[in-house]
Amino acid sequence: MASSSSASSLDAQNKYEVFLSFRGEDTRNGFTSHLAAALHRKQIQFFIDDEELKKGDEISPALSNAIETTDISIIIFSKGYASSKWCLNELVKTLDCKRTNGQIVIPVFYQIDPSDVRKQSESLEEAFLEHEKNFPDKVQKWRAALTEASNLSGYDPTESR
Repeated sequence: MASSSSASSLDAQNKYEVFLSFRGEDTRNGFTSHLAAALHRKQIQFFIDDEELKKGDEISPALSNAIETTDISIIIFSKGYASSKWCLNELVKTLDCKRTNGQIVIPVFYQIDPSDVRKQSESLEEAFLEHEKNFPDKVQKWRAALTEASNLSGYDPTESR
């Protein structure tokens, strides 16, 4: 039976078909929960980190392992995605796995225009003004990852209407 897993219960031996990266505040109780339910119904083994990371926490080795051992990553971009350093670190790790392991990366643009992600405009621009103050050594890598991911073929739910 397919199931989801959280970082706290992740077994290092597990291999997931799908890894979901998202900003919890923006999509956890809406789009992401519906996507997770659909994956579960289709018996697709997926990883969803349902633990709230505390300020100052880094991506855990278990979460990093989940990204590395996944076949497909779905990145759910939202207005608040770039405000989370954890989301940005997950994105960098995911794109590294795409290059080294051939992982499939599917961006989903949830209530945000792909060009805003590509150009880091609107809410993303505001997030990066804060990141410049707190994480100046990581900003260039995060910006490049957002640009790279936004140039991939993806899904925009507003286009399917």
